[in-house]
Amino acid sequence: MSDNLRGKVAVVTGGAVRVGRAIALALADAGCDLLIHYGRSQEPAQQTKADAEASGVRAVTHAADLADPAAVQGVIPAALEQLGRVDILVNSAAIFLEGNLAATSLEDWDKQFAINLRAPFLLSQALAQHTPADGEAQIINVTDARVFRPAPDHFAYRLTKSALVTMTETLALDLAPRIRVNAVALGAIMPPPGEDEAYLQKLAQEQVPLRRAGSAAIVADNVLHLARQRFVTGVTLKLDGGQFL
Repeated sequence: MSDNLRGKVAVVTGGAVRVGRAIALALADAGCDLLIHYGRSQEPAQQTKADAEASGVRAVTHAADLADPAAVQGVIPAALEQLGRVDILVNSAAIFLEGNLAATSLEDWDKQFAINLRAPFLLSQALAQHTPADGEAQIINVTDARVFRPAPDHFAYRLTKSALVTMTETLALDLAPRIRVNAVALGAIMPPPGEDEAYLQKLAQEQVPLRRAGSAAIVADNVLHLARQRFVTGVTLKLDGGQFL
């Protein structure tokens, strides 16, 4: 795969909002056609589609409940049908639920493992099955830098994101040389739902050695960096300003 991304086709899960949107639009700006997956964010997905098309690429939206295995298994075929190929899969969609061991319900456990881990597994499996023996593709997973410092909060969420790091390394070995698999692990990038930018900046001042927060644009830049690196696989790149050293 050339380091030139123009003419490639990318699938971005959770591509309608927040970090997923930034990744999708950066890929479009680099010349990639897009399938923008969304769960319930139909209107933002349509806006992201329009913004991507303004870069001169093709873009389609696709709704799928990532907690439903059948729906997940339809994403890659939908991209193949509408865009003809898939070169890049970005597993960005995730849910983030609070709860230590005692507070984590079976429902919360199952939902987070389904969306945060099983869906990337099934999508990666589908991409591998549809990539020709003489073809090339790549997978970029979005995980969380907090998994490098264990803590009891967000118990199930942390386990899903830690497993995603392991899956990145395992798939890099399993799918080489056809498919490269890397990840970005996010630190203080965006305020969590319900919080504002002031919350993020305060957290950065108190916990991040670089004394500043990141941004969705920084994540997108690093996803593009990994997408262009033909001699990199099995890497998880921490985007945390040193917070989890």
